[in-house]
Parts: sequence; structure tokens; C-alpha cells
Amino acid sequence: MNEPFEPTILLEDNHLLVVVKEQGLASCPDESKDENLLDLLKDYVKRTYNKPGNVYLGLVHRLDRPTGGVMVFAKTSKAAARLSEQMKTGDFEKRYLAVLGGTVEPASGKLEGWLKKNAVNNMVYLSTEGTDGSKYAALDYRILEQRNGLSLADIKLHTGRSHQIRVQFAGIAHPVYGDMRYGGEYAVKGRLALWAYSLAFTHPVTKERMRFVAGPPEDGVPWKLFHVQDHLLPA
Repeated sequence: MNEPFEPTILLEDNHLLVVVKEQGLASCPDESKDENLLDLLKDYVKRTYNKPGNVYLGLVHRLDRPTGGVMVFAKTSKAAARLSEQMKTGDFEKRYLAVLGGTVEPASGKLEGWLKKNAVNNMVYLSTEGTDGSKYAALDYRILEQRNGLSLADIKLHTGRSHQIRVQFAGIAHPVYGDMRYGGEYAVKGRLALWAYSLAFTHPVTKERMRFVAGPPEDGVPWKLFHVQDHLLPA
């Protein structure tokens, strides 16, 4: 008999559930019908609080399946609506750590452009403004360390497009290490070196500004090449 799922919880109250998503686990149900975090958390809430019937848990944002890190789910529709509004206004801050192939120059900057997703093969491609189905994508990055021909980057997303970080850095010839879709020579089997380490937002009810931080697995390759813990923002 399988043990019941016990999430890594950073915060739980009457309105929110903030957890760490494991790499390889889908954020929500998809065509694969695989196990996913949203359903596992609904089951957790149902078991923990002996709730009858269907449990409400609002999916506010997603992480790509191979990406791990901090996610927030809403326990009420009001909380979900208010967090979604923060995403529109830019009050919802998502930061990632990534190990990129090569020596990235300049050491800080902004990547912006247009991306288009092909639903048939679930791939995202660089596109141009005005192309049917293309969406604007923007991020800021800062290189924290460079070792062994790799660069550790802190990335702040301004838009949350599918595969955005992976495609935009592959587009400048510095793909994410371990990316089997877009990594080119850095498509090394193992775990994708992309981690959503920081999430900041205003609590939808108390109005308190909150930040949640969780670093990537320290024993993982290539994270252990870098002093990752030294670069994490304080929670």
C-alpha cells in the first residue's frame, strides 16, 4: 500500500497553501493522466481535515513538470481571485535559479521577445510580434557565479509563459543545463537545472507582504558546483 502524500509545506492557513513542488511532478492534471500536485494536495487537505465531498483548491500558477520549487495554492475562490489579480499587476514576484551552459555575457540584463507554443509537440519557439498565437515574454537575469563553463543565474520573471526561461536562454545559446528539449549540447540526462526558489506576494486577506524561499537539492548535479545557499534571498 502506498504511503499517503505528505507535502513540504512552507505555509498553511485558512486561505493559502504554500508548498515545494518536486521535479518531475506535474503541477495539475493534464493529458498524461499522471499523478499531479494539485490532486495530491486536494487529497492531503481532505485527509487532514476530514472534509466531505470535493475539496476546493485554486491553481494560481504553474511550474513546468521538470521544474521544482515554491508554489502557492488558494484554499478559497476569493484568495485565488486576489492572487490572480496580483499576477496581472506585477505584484506577484517569481524568481528562479538556473544553471546555464557557457559563460553568459553581459552578466546581467533583460531578455524579451515573443514566444509561440506548438500544442502538437508541446514545444515553444521564438516568434515575432504579430504572429498568430505568439505571446510577449520578458525576464531579468543576473549571473551569480561562473564555474566549469557553466553560469549560475538568478532570474526574475515578468511574464509566465510556458517553457519561457528554457526557450529564451536557449535562444541566446545559453540553454539550461539538463534540458532534454532545448538544451543542445547541454541536454545531459538527469534533472533540469531550473528551480523556482522564491515566491513573493501580498496575502490576499491579511495584506501582509510575504516571501517564501526554498533552494534546490544541494546534492544535485550541477547545483553542487556552486555556492547556491549563499545567493538565496531571505524569506
